[in-house]
Amino acid sequence: MAANRRPTLADVAREVGVSAKTVSRVLNEDGPASAQTREQVLAAVTKLGFQPNLMARNIRVGGPDTTIGLVIPDLANPFFGTVARSIEDTVRDRGLTLLMGSSADDPERERALTDKFLARRVSILMVVPSVGAGHAHLKTHRATGLPIVFIDRPGTGLATDNVVSSNRTGAHDGVMHLITHGHRRIGFVGDLPAKLYTRRERLAGYRSALQEADIDYDRSLVANAHDQQGAEAAAAHLLDLADPPTALFAGNNIMALGIVAELARSKRKHVAIVAFDDVSLADVLEPALTVVAQDPEEIGRAAARTALSRLDGDRSRARTVTVPTRLIVRGSGEQPVPVRTSTVL
Repeated sequence: MAANRRPTLADVAREVGVSAKTVSRVLNEDGPASAQTREQVLAAVTKLGFQPNLMARNIRVGGPDTTIGLVIPDLANPFFGTVARSIEDTVRDRGLTLLMGSSADDPERERALTDKFLARRVSILMVVPSVGAGHAHLKTHRATGLPIVFIDRPGTGLATDNVVSSNRTGAHDGVMHLITHGHRRIGFVGDLPAKLYTRRERLAGYRSALQEADIDYDRSLVANAHDQQGAEAAAAHLLDLADPPTALFAGNNIMALGIVAELARSKRKHVAIVAFDDVSLADVLEPALTVVAQDPEEIGRAAARTALSRLDGDRSRARTVTVPTRLIVRGSGEQPVPVRTSTVL
């Protein structure tokens, strides 16, 4: 056998001096084999470093793979990394392995990834849906018992389980916190695209807080971005208005980082900030960042528990699990409205 070639079933058979079918029976425990043959086969497997092709076996016998397929929009986003780790921790005792891929929020890439996971007969499929993606093509798989869970955002065209944060309530609470500290000119920096479920829900929470406080919604105080640099530019635009906001609400952690960077660059120390979603090192900023914190660990656990219950035979109606957010007060959201001085002519 060539040194750079992966060992095969046939290589194990030659090493032992038996047929490939005998090796297969030993490894799959699906047929008779003497204790001596079994010992020799397992020794050869160890010696050669042979790794059985579990996917091929499962396809051959018509069973599911022992894997979970997870599609997320961004591998670099720590929020989704924490969700994935929590899923993995929850399913590990069930002998399931997590496979993950990034859609980059592209519906075509999402579809390609789900198709690949389905082709290898994953036991569970989990998806963070991309904007514009349709999921009707998964109906047949759902109907035949495949657990499908949408995470962070509901899917489209498919009645299945969803696990989301309390986006609207959390944003409402964060904006009301700014209002209770005297702010009435509150800017909103949200993610793109504008049709993104989480962005729409958080903007709705922002608007409901303003309405509750009898503050008119001002479209000029709403800006959008898709990355940290864009959020910096959006914050700069809002703060350069003739009547600028005295406080900013960040629609997610990436927007928050951009806002903080812009405030530091422009040396604007008296603009209050509340961010939706926590930020690494938020407590060491000056002032420390007040946030509406999601619970990505619980989102991952809830998604895994929901999927496992389906795997165990739960055939009840599709449900949505809403994971609560919580306001963490640290200082940036409690800054008072600056006293404006007037010039007497």
